[in-house]
Amino acid sequence: MSLSVSARMARVRPSPTGAVLARATELRAQGRDILSLGAGEPDFDTPQFIKDAAAKAIAAGHTKYTPIDGTAALKAAIRRKFERDNGLSYAPSQILVSCGAKQSLFNLCLGLLGAGDEAIIPAPYWVSYPDMVRLADAEPVVIDAGIENDFKVSPQQLKAAITENTRLLFLNSPSNPTGASYSKAELQALGEVIGEYPKIVVVADDIYEHIYWASEPFVSFASACPALFERTVTINGVSKAYAMTGWRVGYAGGPETLIKAMKTIQSQSTSNPCSVSQVAAQAALDGDQAPVTEMCTAYKARHDYIVDALNDIPGFNCRMGEGTFYAFPQVTGALESIGLASDADLVERLINEADVACVPGAAFGAPGYMRISYACSIESLKDAVNRMKRVLSA
Repeated sequence: MSLSVSARMARVRPSPTGAVLARATELRAQGRDILSLGAGEPDFDTPQFIKDAAAKAIAAGHTKYTPIDGTAALKAAIRRKFERDNGLSYAPSQILVSCGAKQSLFNLCLGLLGAGDEAIIPAPYWVSYPDMVRLADAEPVVIDAGIENDFKVSPQQLKAAITENTRLLFLNSPSNPTGASYSKAELQALGEVIGEYPKIVVVADDIYEHIYWASEPFVSFASACPALFERTVTINGVSKAYAMTGWRVGYAGGPETLIKAMKTIQSQSTSNPCSVSQVAAQAALDGDQAPVTEMCTAYKARHDYIVDALNDIPGFNCRMGEGTFYAFPQVTGALESIGLASDADLVERLINEADVACVPGAAFGAPGYMRISYACSIESLKDAVNRMKRVLSA
């Protein structure tokens, strides 16, 4: 008996980063010494005071359903975070807590977009953006912003991509996969363009906000462009900054109409996020931020090492980043010199012959690049670079 799936499945693909992680896990199970530089996950443990808060919550019986959009206590902590870190003021009805920032983004796409709508996505992009748009029956419109543009889209490119069907612009800063971050002036220049088109909403994906080391302070889009506050949805979460990926708590702040729609979508999918995780997230946002600073310092040291090391590999061209824990080298020179057709071929060779797992740039809308996660020890990075050099020189 043959079963069919929905027509929409032809428009969407499994997560490429998930596929790399699964492949590395499978090869390790076979006894291979795989160095995985593919996962977008901190290698640090969740700070102890956050785990303690969760344990106390379990002991106190906080194990029941909560309001769909999050507990009042966590929403209050999120509002304090937005005010403290971003100078943004939200009412409780303008906050939604979800099962990760990914769900908040998905809720937004389903709540805002429909057939005939378009969403502008600068590339390189996080792998899930285009498929979220397609699942909402809308069309992703990709703008290429390569290393020659510091991986950032220009106001001219943005204006040229806008049509009467444009409803949404994705901005991820600092960026997964490139580590590039928009300055305040650059965001304001983009905001001037968006200001001319009242139907367009901006989603600012700030999940890497606190893994950031540029000389200019981090600024969120709504902070840089207050006139567009009512047309901006700001997404964040605790996964990356607090090493809480498995706790699954993300959140959004935005116009009440959109947040209400996103809440309705969530009410018919997951309902509320995990009750215990919400208590832990509240402790993270309100508690000692020193562990966040310590982790960021370690990421910066790894960044400095890996960028220099990658630039020392013939045919690699890697830009310094302003944040995240990813390097995104251009590898077209290496492909030419060793006679490979694509970045996917290079990644395949590295996992087969060097036991190093990376993600091809094509997965992020950027053929000719590859993403390397440095959410691992300096020793692992040095080992990985040596393995890559050995295979590529051979």
